[in-house]
Amino acid sequence: MQYTTLQTEIDDQILIATITRPKALNALNKTVVNELKHLFEEYLPTLIDLKGVIITGSGEKSFVAGADISEFIGMDAAGGKALAEHGHGIMFSMERFPKPVIAAVNGFCLGGGCEVAMACHLRIASSNARFGQPEVNLGIIPGYGGT
Repeated sequence: MQYTTLQTEIDDQILIATITRPKALNALNKTVVNELKHLFEEYLPTLIDLKGVIITGSGEKSFVAGADISEFIGMDAAGGKALAEHGHGIMFSMERFPKPVIAAVNGFCLGGGCEVAMACHLRIASSNARFGQPEVNLGIIPGYGGT
């Protein structure tokens, strides 16, 4: 699968996955979420000699600044439930991955991005990392299991 929002490279048997949506502060949209799902459930299990995974965000401003809320417009309760269940599945795949998964956090790590970092086995933060769950300001709870 050719990724459009993930840049991957393997260095010394460590896969580095960089979320590349810098104009949107690397926000999680459907494409990013589906590509993370494919990465952890389809691609990584085929890499027999893999030692671990590092997830980061492109640029210095943001690891992942949350979900792309523009995709929530017009979503009904059933759509919200399906989105949350899909996200839970991906976070579980990351949590249960048999090799170490490390979040290299730079800049904003908010909402869904904070949940991605929490799903990793280890988090390493730069001095400009900022963590938070701002969903309360939208009247919702963390959608991917961050509670």
